[in-house]
Formats: sequence, structure tokens, C-alpha cells
Amino acid sequence: MPLRQLFENNRQWSQQINADDPKFFEKLSKQQSPTYLWIGCADSRVPANEIVGLLPGELFVHRNVANVVVHSDLNCLSVMQYAVDVLKVKHIIVCGHYGCGGVQAALRDQRLGLIDNWLRHVQDVIHKYPKHIANCATELDMVNRSCELNVIEQVLNVGQTTIVQAAWDRGQNVTIHGWIYGLQNGLLKDLKATVNDPSKLKDAQARALEGLMESK
Repeated sequence: MPLRQLFENNRQWSQQINADDPKFFEKLSKQQSPTYLWIGCADSRVPANEIVGLLPGELFVHRNVANVVVHSDLNCLSVMQYAVDVLKVKHIIVCGHYGCGGVQAALRDQRLGLIDNWLRHVQDVIHKYPKHIANCATELDMVNRSCELNVIEQVLNVGQTTIVQAAWDRGQNVTIHGWIYGLQNGLLKDLKATVNDPSKLKDAQARALEGLMESK
């Protein structure tokens, strides 16, 4: 029965889209031309298209636990390469969220199984910025600050990929952004890590980190 309801939901959604724009699916099936690549967390509470009000075809999406960008992750890199080189997206948005379970597990050094190896990347970020976490009053504050730090670090990782570096070298307009989403209020926050120039990657990271310290 639960699965049957999903099909019913799909039918109603399709009917509503067709009512709003009878040619929507016809146009969508011929070409996708998104302006944005979204790299976000796999958490089911963070639906990428919905929270920014975009329709299918307007947002190219890659999601994994804790929105991590690792230079050995061919899945993420393949998505990024297709988005930048083929779809010609102009913006890459790394979006984390407050209260991320993956970040919390990394902070607590929990043992959950295979995923521990993946979350080691998040632990590396946490260990890299101890002073940004040290003054947090509660564990929740520590988790949320770690979520912010993780986004800022992943922005740097995106900018250091050969894909984005090559795009910048040939003069392609690609801007990276670091955002974070609030589960409690449904609002996005810009962490001020925006960068579109390889020579300004470290400056953008330093600016964002300074902003975190000032916000305490």
C-alpha cells in the first residue's frame, strides 16, 4: 500500500504539471539546460529542487552523506564534469544542513560500519579547525559549526578539482557557493565562501572562516 500511494502521488503531480504547462514534459524530454549544479547531503529532509523553488530540468543534483567532495570520488567528479563541460552550468552550490547526522557521527567518532570510512573526510575537517569549534556552548552548537566548516572546506575542494580549474583556465564562467540549510526554519544561509577565480580560493575560504568566528 505505501508504494501504491507513491504511484498515486506521481499521477497527481504529473496532472498538476500538465495543467500548469501542457508542453512541460515534451520540452523537458528533449533537453535539460540547468544553470546550477547542487552538491548536497543525501538527507531526505533536504529536497534540493523544492527548497529553492526550481522545477525538474533547472537544477542538476549530486547528493551524498554529509555533502562531501573528495578528489577520489569518481561519482561526484563525473557529475561535476558533465555539469561543467557539457551542460555549462554557471553556478556550483555546495549545500550542507544544520543538524547533519553524518557530521554529528564524525564529531562523536561513532562507529557505524562502512560509512565510517566516508565520514573520515568530515573528521579531517573537524580536526583541521579546532579553534572554530572550541568555544561552542553546547554539543548542538558544535555539530552546527562543524556543518558550516564542512561546507566551506568542500567549496575549496570543488575549486581545486581539475574540472573547475580547467574551466577557469579556458575562461568559462563558473562560480562556487557555500550554503547551509536550516531544518528548523526551512531557510538557506550563505556562508560567504563564493569564489570564481582560482587565485582567490584561499581568500574566499579565509573570509568565510572569519565570518564564522565573528558570528559567535
